[in-house]
Amino acid sequence: MRKITAGIDVGTGCVKAVLFEHGEGAPRWLARACERIRQRDPYQLAEEAYLGLLAEQKLERKDVAYVATTGDGENLTFATGHFYSMTTHARGAVFLDASTRAVVDVGALHGRAMRTDGRGKVLSYKMTSQCASGSGQFLENIARYLGIAQDEIGALSIQGKNPEKVSSICAVLAETDVINMVSRGISASNILRGIHVSMAGRLASLVKGVAAMEGTVLMTGGLALDQGLVAATQEALAETRSPLVVRTHPDAIHAGAIGAALWGAFRYDKLQARGQLGGQAAGRAA
Repeated sequence: MRKITAGIDVGTGCVKAVLFEHGEGAPRWLARACERIRQRDPYQLAEEAYLGLLAEQKLERKDVAYVATTGDGENLTFATGHFYSMTTHARGAVFLDASTRAVVDVGALHGRAMRTDGRGKVLSYKMTSQCASGSGQFLENIARYLGIAQDEIGALSIQGKNPEKVSSICAVLAETDVINMVSRGISASNILRGIHVSMAGRLASLVKGVAAMEGTVLMTGGLALDQGLVAATQEALAETRSPLVVRTHPDAIHAGAIGAALWGAFRYDKLQARGQLGGQAAGRAA
């Protein structure tokens, strides 16, 4: 029987939503959406994104068996259930790349690493503090100061041949470092390369801290497609003689929402087997 689940990841900078169909064989991805919050109400934006996906697939609310949220989506009134974001990012990463055994999630406010098994179960994790200059918001501020678009950061960073070291782990002080670099005539590419090297060193330490020893490290979150950060993280791990391979995926920003939808299907099946569907769960799903 056809079963539809939705995953909604309310982040600090973006809202991500996905729809999956479950039946025989592997889950089938139906639709996805990613919206920048930009001072808008994230909960209203989440519902609009969800309704947009339903309209795209010619579905109604009642057609969805389970609406799972993650991130800051716990208070969405139309959701069926909520899952911790580490759990969802791990499951979503394994769905995107079956060789994943560790996940590095770099969001707007922090970075974190998780070691996972082949089913997406989190075995251990470490994360940076919110003050660390290793977040999407920090990098966005630097890009704005340098007068470049965010999607230019990765390509410019890779061009940097003499990266300028950013010593501080405090975002505010690191921005002061960058201002001083600009005044000294350091190129944007070398500044960005230096920032990526600094960020990658901390991310590699997180990976080491979760004792990941083999397989793929998949990068997820808002900075997953920053090719400069991906390359710098691979280099930082290579310096420790780690056999891990750092990769990303075109849909890596959706990893949390994907994991939520997949765990939602798993929970739905468990509730159905126990005869516990209906009541609040069914009402909220509708």
